[in-house]
Amino acid sequence: MKQTSSAADLSARLRQRLERERQEIESVTGSELRRLGENLRRIASEERRTTEAATEKAIGRLRGMLLWGWLRPLVIGALLSIGICVGSWGAMQWLEWRIRSRIETRASLEVEIERKRETVKRLKQRSWGIRLKETPKGRFVVLAPGTLDHPPWIVGGRPAVRLSTK
Repeated sequence: MKQTSSAADLSARLRQRLERERQEIESVTGSELRRLGENLRRIASEERRTTEAATEKAIGRLRGMLLWGWLRPLVIGALLSIGICVGSWGAMQWLEWRIRSRIETRASLEVEIERKRETVKRLKQRSWGIRLKETPKGRFVVLAPGTLDHPPWIVGGRPAVRLSTK
């Protein structure tokens, strides 16, 4: 009987030993799994931070590119528009000055012309209608009609006196 009990005893010890080894394996496996999980969390956290930093950096560069992508043409367009407006305003001021200057010059010339006409009118009144005339036949003093009864020369239907050609 001792053999049976020893076989049962051996079987019980084997079961206990298997149970202890199973528990030990489970304990070691659990411990390793926890360590592995912590390492994985730490690595994942570091990778997440690295990815977030890289993403933020890329987004910052993209924002900068987008900002300059539309801001640069906007600034250039605004500066061109301002330049065109200021240039146009300057050209209009210059043209206005030129037009005013010419209007003033014309007005002063018209006044001067009127004075000259008045002078010519006065000279005609003082000269009794006498004129000087040069023709291919020579130089003449053309007299008022009816001043000579028998004029030596007639120029334009009026009596005339021929001047010396010397």
